[in-house]
Amino acid sequence: MPEPSQPSNAVPSSIAAAQAAHLLLGAHCDIVWSTKTFGQFDADQPSWRAFTGQTEAELLGRGWLNALHPDDRNLPYVMPSHLTSVFEAEYRLRHVSGTYRNMVVRMLPVLAPDGSIVEWLGSHCDVTQQRQTEQQLRLAMKGGRMGTWEIDLGSGSMACSDAFKANLGLPPASHMDYAQLTSAMLDGDLQHWQTVMHAAIASASDFDIDIRVRWPDGALHWAHMRGTCTSDGAGNVITLSGISLDLTASKQNEETLRLTLEAGEVATWNWNIVADRVTADSNMARLFSVNAEAATAAPLARYLGIIHPDDREQVSAQISQAVHAHTPFEASYRIGTGDGQYRSVIARGRAEYAPDGTPLQFPGVLLDITRQKQVEDALRRSEERYRTLIELMDQAFCVIEMLYDEQGHPIDFRYMEGNAAFVKQSGLDNAIGKTIRSFVPDHDQHWFDLYDQVVKTGEPVRYENEAVAMERWFEVFAARLGGPGSRLLTILFSDISERKRSEQQLRQLADNLSEMDRRKTEFLATLAHELRNPLAPIRNGLQIMRLAADKPATVARVRDVMERQVNQMVHLVNDLLDVARITRGQIELKLERADLKTIIASAVETSMPLIEAGHHQLQVQLDEQALPLEADPTRLAQVLGNLLNNAAKYTPAGGHISLRAVRDGSEALIEVKDSGVGIPAESITTVFDMFTQVSQNMGRAQGGLGIGLSLVRRLAELHGGSATAASAGAGLGSTFIVRLPLLEEEAAAPAAPAAPASASAAHGPQFRVLVVDDNVDAADTLAAVLDMMGHATQVAHDGAQALAAAPQFLPDVIFLDIGLPGMNGYEVARALRRIPAGANVVLVALTGWGAEDDRSQSSAAGFDYHLTKPANLLAIGELLATLSTPKTATDHD
Repeated sequence: MPEPSQPSNAVPSSIAAAQAAHLLLGAHCDIVWSTKTFGQFDADQPSWRAFTGQTEAELLGRGWLNALHPDDRNLPYVMPSHLTSVFEAEYRLRHVSGTYRNMVVRMLPVLAPDGSIVEWLGSHCDVTQQRQTEQQLRLAMKGGRMGTWEIDLGSGSMACSDAFKANLGLPPASHMDYAQLTSAMLDGDLQHWQTVMHAAIASASDFDIDIRVRWPDGALHWAHMRGTCTSDGAGNVITLSGISLDLTASKQNEETLRLTLEAGEVATWNWNIVADRVTADSNMARLFSVNAEAATAAPLARYLGIIHPDDREQVSAQISQAVHAHTPFEASYRIGTGDGQYRSVIARGRAEYAPDGTPLQFPGVLLDITRQKQVEDALRRSEERYRTLIELMDQAFCVIEMLYDEQGHPIDFRYMEGNAAFVKQSGLDNAIGKTIRSFVPDHDQHWFDLYDQVVKTGEPVRYENEAVAMERWFEVFAARLGGPGSRLLTILFSDISERKRSEQQLRQLADNLSEMDRRKTEFLATLAHELRNPLAPIRNGLQIMRLAADKPATVARVRDVMERQVNQMVHLVNDLLDVARITRGQIELKLERADLKTIIASAVETSMPLIEAGHHQLQVQLDEQALPLEADPTRLAQVLGNLLNNAAKYTPAGGHISLRAVRDGSEALIEVKDSGVGIPAESITTVFDMFTQVSQNMGRAQGGLGIGLSLVRRLAELHGGSATAASAGAGLGSTFIVRLPLLEEEAAAPAAPAAPASASAAHGPQFRVLVVDDNVDAADTLAAVLDMMGHATQVAHDGAQALAAAPQFLPDVIFLDIGLPGMNGYEVARALRRIPAGANVVLVALTGWGAEDDRSQSSAAGFDYHLTKPANLLAIGELLATLSTPKTATDHD
């Protein structure tokens, strides 16, 4: 509000004019009052009572202060020293609803013709919404990590926020100036920056630019700079200020705006309708560019002529409407200032009439709202920009209202507003106006406690935790919206559930890898131990045989020991090969119709030596009904043998072992139960895992590689069945159950007479046999065995020797190792098939590789048979025996 040049014209000059001003202010403000004594009420104030809920008795004197917020009651309410000044203040005033509202109060004196104060005329305007909007924008900007800066063109100094420094890769405590900013820009971008700056300064206009900056660590970043020019009274640009955003985090740009609303300037006027003369104070004259003398007797048309052409017709119509309809007048329009500029004003008034209804005069007030309009326009643009920024953010933004029970404990909150990302990040649709518990009744209490802390302390928090009932993890930034007593919070949050799941999976993977590494280490140690055990008696046996060559009984006993140890090593290797084949899906079951009882009998017979060695009692219970299966008898016997051997090994001497096989619906149920060491509860789930030995962890290791039970389960599953384990605990025995699908019963076919097992092997034909192996001992021992069988043999140790020996020796059969040096076995086989001496010879592959694709490769190279090392002498004998009949494509293993 400008200071009037003459006190006599600056304020209403009569009681009637004061009443008219009082009436017109009431149309614009929330509270209008008057009093004869500065700082206290000496009469009832209806609008004050209506707004605050105070009674007349409560507001009189200085009682009105009790409606102010307790923290605002000690403000210095001192009468201005110059009566031409408008008293202005802002404080929080209790509304009739019980809430405190931000109010701007303005007051000016009404003077008598002699200059004395007749009374004080004042108004209160509610600016709560504006203050909340300002706070919300500041918090949104803070949460969005937007940087601010200001450059003084005179001194070259620069002020900037920590966020701005962060956009340039600088720590908060670092010094920043304009030279440092430009030195961080790349050369091409610096020139572009300077061009844009010069153009902006020349036109005093806003600008925005994207630039590349080099961080101190050498990293290249994009920054968006948007700014504005500030001019002095002479129109010279003196400062540049604006905002910055690191475009790697956000593409949205906004200018930081500090909003300061200043009091609007007030002028009073009165239109004598009968004489068509407008009288006004000096403020009115200044606003309408008329001199003070002319302002006392100017016609209405003179004032209308100064109004902006686009507004003039509408204002004239509004005045006529108010006069003829006996309604209050209010209009917003622009008036020319004489220099080509326009100011925004609000005019309010009401016509007064003679008893017969004739309009007499039209008093009113004029408020210069140019600065307010500019601020409101800037605020609106800023709100629109920030709203756009918030809507385009990947982060969710919302405003919530905390809800409490009667004891003041936080129990819920209500969503007041949210951005577009809110639904995606929270999973809650149509949540605005609803409470979180209406969606998630069991929402975790720690969220309410956290938000209650922010409401009460006003301190923002950044928080990361799980919402169990929502099955999500959230990262949250929360800040109070409004001053003390406000229950509103602004929340920026992101759903980080996927990140948390990934972290958990990585931790689980690390644990699994650690466990696998531990098992691998244990397995290698166990394998070394299990291989050393048979090697020791074999080495000792060789020494004994050398020393006791003349003692046949001793040699025979030692040979039996060595044979058992070799068989143990072969068993270990075969188990490892079986595991590898099953793991790679390369094992092939030889399925046939079989009787489970026969398979059980075979497994029991195989396991009896170990059971008898432990002096165990074995009880076998078989179903009276037939138990037909489609199975590989050898593999199922291996399954049952592993279970019986385990029971024998892990049951103390003299224990009890039972084997039961019964029909259970369409399945055969096989149960092996023992009174042994049992299985701890924590090991039940891993007992079938590879390389797991439960008893080893219990200090009762019994040998083996920990792969037997893994084979049991995998072979059972390959047969369409399953394997499970149960135990009451350590020392209480174990129960293993295998389930297998049964076949429908059918008439049993008469059994074929069994052929003598080794008749042909003992009395078969004699052949010329060439043994080719780079392992000299292996080649010589196999040749010696064949010599003992009555065959003529010759040995070669590589492919070249074999190809040279074949035309001279003319073998009937060649045992050929695949892994030869130089030419491998496949290449030698192909070469043999190309010469007369090898065209019709029987080629037998002898190798450590026995997978199905290995057999396919040997067949393609020209081999007739495929044996895996170490070759069983019985299998070799049977193979040679078959050569007396027409050759077949039978494989022997």
